[in-house]
Amino acid sequence: MFGSILTIGAMLGAATSGLITDTFGRKGAMRMSASFCITGWLAVYFSMGALLLDMGRFFTGYGIGIFSYVVPVFIAEIAPKSIRGGLTTLNQLMIVSGSSVAFLLGTVVTWRTLALTGLVPCIVLLIGLVFIPESPRWLAKVGREKEFEVALRRLQGKDGDISKEATEFQINIETLQSLPKAKMSDLFQSKYIRSLIIGVGLMVFQQFGGINGIGFYVSETFVSAGLSSSKIGTIAYACIQVPITRVGAVLMDKSGRRPVLMVSASGTFLRCFLTGTSFFLKSNAMLLDWAPVLVVGGVLIYVASFSIGMGAVPWVIMSEGVAGRLVVLVNWLGAWAVSYTFNFLMSWSPTGTFSIYAGFSAMTIHFVAKIVPETKGKTLEEIQACINS
Repeated sequence: MFGSILTIGAMLGAATSGLITDTFGRKGAMRMSASFCITGWLAVYFSMGALLLDMGRFFTGYGIGIFSYVVPVFIAEIAPKSIRGGLTTLNQLMIVSGSSVAFLLGTVVTWRTLALTGLVPCIVLLIGLVFIPESPRWLAKVGREKEFEVALRRLQGKDGDISKEATEFQINIETLQSLPKAKMSDLFQSKYIRSLIIGVGLMVFQQFGGINGIGFYVSETFVSAGLSSSKIGTIAYACIQVPITRVGAVLMDKSGRRPVLMVSASGTFLRCFLTGTSFFLKSNAMLLDWAPVLVVGGVLIYVASFSIGMGAVPWVIMSEGVAGRLVVLVNWLGAWAVSYTFNFLMSWSPTGTFSIYAGFSAMTIHFVAKIVPETKGKTLEEIQACINS
């Protein structure tokens, strides 16, 4: 239950992220997110009972829910199209780096000290926001033309020619403002349905492949498989995420989104199959010496495969304008469902649990092959035109 409280907060954060981001700007939304996270970590640190612990977890989740929408959108809005995928994946790289550091620190410090370390990135972000410009697209959208030009020039450099990009921005904003104000229900119109299916589908398959259940309870999974100590497996889990995510960031803008997604989903399928097999062997008292090896190997293959594509690419495609706010909400709803049900499913059948996750990974391969378009090297406007045509 405690593990899933963060995702409940994140769902509410995702539901309000669009309004906050459009009202206060991208930088304003990030400041608000950091403030919620700081409040949450302090509540965890000073807690003397379950109530304050749960409140801290909830506030941290709410901040993360807003972050998960505004950061990819901000990066996509300021990045050149040739490196947009890599830069958006950089966000995922920082997430897994922080996760890996937290896993490693958790093996040597108390949970209260670990909560204090969560303040560090929030404070660094608040300081860093002083030195970066606001999104030019948002400034143009709200009519702050002078600030729009200043921000665009800061991003392009002193010698950069901003005239062409400024004209494209203005034309796009004027076109959007001439249209009726969009509602959530508009997403279900026939011309937007493909965009909705792509965005929601990728997030459903990302989450129901089991990543949050496995990540939250990786230590317990290793122990249940027969390892005498979960520390070695947990440390390996933490260390493998960062270099593999870096590889994914490079491949995304070279090979494209679709190939990376399909390779990633194939790897997560293999991992779930291996882990499910290991629990089957253990439950039937077969090859008992091999069962822990298969679990550790399966989990490491899974996290490597997930990190190279399924971790980052759905967020890249979301940031490129594919049903953004609803997609983030669906992502956190899936994260809550998986983290909440993981222990119940493992009590029912470990083999069955990983067979379910393997099934979702297999469906991901088919979904990407049939429905997801390639967005590499296209502007945000070109992507929207391609999907909605």
